[in-house]
Amino acid sequence: VKIAFAVALVVFLSLYFISSGKYDEFVKPLDKKNYPLKSFIPAALLVMDIIGYKYKTSYDRKLLMEISEISGSKYSQYYLRIHWGNKILYAFLGLFISLFFGLFTQPDLLYCAFCVFVPAILAYMPDKELRKRIMDRRKSIQMDFPDFLNKLILLINAGMTVSKAWEKIVADSKKEGELYEELAAAMSDIRAGKSEYRAYEDFAKRCRTPEITRSVSIILQNLRKGNSELVSILRVYA
Repeated sequence: VKIAFAVALVVFLSLYFISSGKYDEFVKPLDKKNYPLKSFIPAALLVMDIIGYKYKTSYDRKLLMEISEISGSKYSQYYLRIHWGNKILYAFLGLFISLFFGLFTQPDLLYCAFCVFVPAILAYMPDKELRKRIMDRRKSIQMDFPDFLNKLILLINAGMTVSKAWEKIVADSKKEGELYEELAAAMSDIRAGKSEYRAYEDFAKRCRTPEITRSVSIILQNLRKGNSELVSILRVYA
């Protein structure tokens, strides 16, 4: 166990020193709050590059969908690599913990199982944290959405178009949060030339909450019919 611990430590330190210059800029944008072991992620990224991992499995596609919800599709490939680096890093940490305990115990079959179990559990932690961030994000969106919907109804009822009412709510709001970031992103898309239909659809896809999906569906179905009917339907839904 002592030899295994020493070898693991030497291997990891070697990876760390080899990778530090190569990946420093790559990990620089990461928030240390979300990635507390940020400084050591380059070593794990080097491992992934050495083994030539392609990030194309069905598991990777699932991760990409989850990461896109948090970080946006534009940066999803980047954060997929970071996520895998984090998983490898936590697996190393689990290995060190297992080997460290082995220095004070008599190795047996139970200890061997412990050496497999601990790295596997710690490697799963980034997945668990990602899903927690997704659930927190959706909850934040769901908490703020009723207020937005009521304001939208009032402004449309006062004679504004959906896009103008949407824009005014975003401009006047002093709130910060996931929902208002997505609302602002939808308005930016419209200003950049994207159609209202497509901007609202993309907004619903990014939010991924049933309440918003249904509300956007109502808006899209009734835009052609005039705002008076839209107001009555949205009021019932609200």
